[in-house]
Amino acid sequence: MFDADLLFFNKNLPLHLCKMNPSLSIIIPAYEEQGRLGTSVLKILSYIQKEKLNAELIIVDDGSKDKTGDRAKTAFAEFPEIPTKFIRYEENRGKGFAVITGLRAAKGDIALFSDADLSTPIEELPKLVEPIKNGDFDVTFGSRALDRSLIGVHQPWRREQGGKVFNFIVRTLTGLPFWDTQCGFKAFNMKKFRPLLDVMKIDRFGFDVEFLYVANLHGLRLKEIPVRWDHDERTKVNVFRDSQRMFNEVRLIRKNAKNGAYRLKEPTPETAKSFASTEQ
Repeated sequence: MFDADLLFFNKNLPLHLCKMNPSLSIIIPAYEEQGRLGTSVLKILSYIQKEKLNAELIIVDDGSKDKTGDRAKTAFAEFPEIPTKFIRYEENRGKGFAVITGLRAAKGDIALFSDADLSTPIEELPKLVEPIKNGDFDVTFGSRALDRSLIGVHQPWRREQGGKVFNFIVRTLTGLPFWDTQCGFKAFNMKKFRPLLDVMKIDRFGFDVEFLYVANLHGLRLKEIPVRWDHDERTKVNVFRDSQRMFNEVRLIRKNAKNGAYRLKEPTPETAKSFASTEQ
């Protein structure tokens, strides 16, 4: 997966900060985001500072040709005391690849990824992180479907209905009991989720479903949590262009599962037992 040339930009940190790993990693995948990434990064870093979180922020540039990297680094410089990392590769590989790249680089025991537009405000972070921190769940993810009163700005009607149809298909084809797999706000217990990164196959928009499917397959405890959300009309997802690709990727997930592609080479006894029972 790491055949691309990766370029890292690491901020020089005071020695006393370098000795302590963050407990939380926040990951933002970004592609051609020069128009809004700087503002989003400043909001996240301000939140980390205000809440006194032991956290790092990782931006993964998915092969942007604009000034996405410059915007991120300029915002980083406003908060020199907070650990940050900028990762870039030349070829556009897809949002899933970018998220996986960020998760691999994460040092925190818990990692959360968020869309670059912060459609779910970063202030919703505790809703996902606390259940993992308390040991109640291993993967938590935001949902727009469980409480639609939390949606401030709705998507256009056609896009919203398309999302409902897609999630119905996901439930039918995968057996997952969730109502919104695509919200770009998810958190992970990295001790349990990191080994699963090695078996992920989907690089683009279907990766959300694959993450949840594989985690469920291996017996991780998943929780769908209602969050605040606002539609951003500058979204990169094109409902017509991307729908067929996403449906094909969901079918590919089923095929991969039947072919044993999601087996770990060295599963723990608990994971192996759960995987076997789920396959039956």
